[in-house]
Amino acid sequence: MRKSNVIKKLGAGRGIHRLIFILCILALLICVTTFSKIYSFKSFRASNSFCNCNSLTSSCTNNHHVELTLDTVIQKIQHEIDILRQLPNEKVFGKQAIFLADILNLVESVQVSLVQNSEPRAVLHSLSRQTEQVNGPAEYFITEEIRKYVRIKPNRLKKQNFMGANGTFTSIGHACFSMKLELEEFMDYDVGEMCNDDWRLAQKLMVHGCDPLPRRRCFARAPQLYNKPYPINESVWKLPDDKNVRWSQYRCKNFTCLARNSTAKGFFKCADCFNLTHHESPRWIVHSYQDSNSKMTADILITEVLSLKPGEIRIGLDFSVGTGTFAARMREHNVTIVSATINLGAPFSEMIALRGLIPLYMTINQRLPFFDNTLDLIHTTRFLDGWIDFVLLDFVLYDFDRVLRPGGLLWIDSFFCLKEELNDYLEAFKILRYKQHKWLVVPKIDKDDSEVFFSAVLEKPPRPFR
Repeated sequence: MRKSNVIKKLGAGRGIHRLIFILCILALLICVTTFSKIYSFKSFRASNSFCNCNSLTSSCTNNHHVELTLDTVIQKIQHEIDILRQLPNEKVFGKQAIFLADILNLVESVQVSLVQNSEPRAVLHSLSRQTEQVNGPAEYFITEEIRKYVRIKPNRLKKQNFMGANGTFTSIGHACFSMKLELEEFMDYDVGEMCNDDWRLAQKLMVHGCDPLPRRRCFARAPQLYNKPYPINESVWKLPDDKNVRWSQYRCKNFTCLARNSTAKGFFKCADCFNLTHHESPRWIVHSYQDSNSKMTADILITEVLSLKPGEIRIGLDFSVGTGTFAARMREHNVTIVSATINLGAPFSEMIALRGLIPLYMTINQRLPFFDNTLDLIHTTRFLDGWIDFVLLDFVLYDFDRVLRPGGLLWIDSFFCLKEELNDYLEAFKILRYKQHKWLVVPKIDKDDSEVFFSAVLEKPPRPFR
């Protein structure tokens, strides 16, 4: 009895596979036959479009014929996908549906190309234009997943979607094309399986301008034994559980190691950021003096800043290198801060999240993911310093200005640079024409008077211009 049931199941499975195989062959034969009646293979090699007719009338006629054929193929494949969804075996449905969906995507891409080419006055998206050297951006890459990702995804209803676009244009950073090998390594995985442990490769791509990265169809790796985070009233000032971080790409293998860091491990600009008790706890609460005798400091306290706009500072961005302490202190004043950071030698993003705060994983290359005139405050420290190019600083500051609301505050915290370059950097900040609430310049005494600190709190003015 069991043997007969197994034979029946095998027979049913083979029947489904045979039916799908026959339908796929039928679809391909219809496409090849239709194209062979209308176009020569020579026209495909010599032309950049599917339409290579001698006149507008013949072109429209041929396109109409091909569109009708493609409509039939799409309907048949969609019908088979609907049938597969009703099958009890989820594994069979998953593999076969993905295969059919890929064929359907390719056929629909051909259909959209025909529609676009039938309208001689329409302007094609730049990613649709083909050149003699490279047949679109997708053809530049070898790995199939990146080719699928960068292709334009046409709307299924063949009309503009609710966003006003005829398709979805999934984007990657322009530098991805100069980092082809690294990107293809990043996109080399099995669909539906675990991703490689390659976050460091991803961050390298991002830092070097391959940003945004393409999405992937694999499962991100997680710590093997992930424990519940500490309650919110404990997590802010307590080192997280070591088991909640993947340590394979770091020199330190636990938070205790990072907390007693001596700049050899982790990021040198934030060597003490994981020391929550001695180093982090007093920050922005009490002044830190470089020299107790001179009482010189570039520190500005949170209470000093909030008193400039009582009750008006509610949400903001901390564009810095750190473990979220600024956001933690601001939360004590009912201000929500998003902390932008990357994992430079240490798990900064995980640390911020495990403290119960909001990390934003991004590089300085990116446009801020906020709409215009929405934030009350932007704070930055230990990041925008004398290493930054003046033109890049301009772009960053104007982007800060874009997302700050009128009356919002820009808090430059302990910006340091060479003494002879100070005036050039100050001009970059002055060009915003912000109101100066605080403006401090003090020498950086550990550099033999060759460097200086600059701190300021600036207010964005209203600009009633149309």
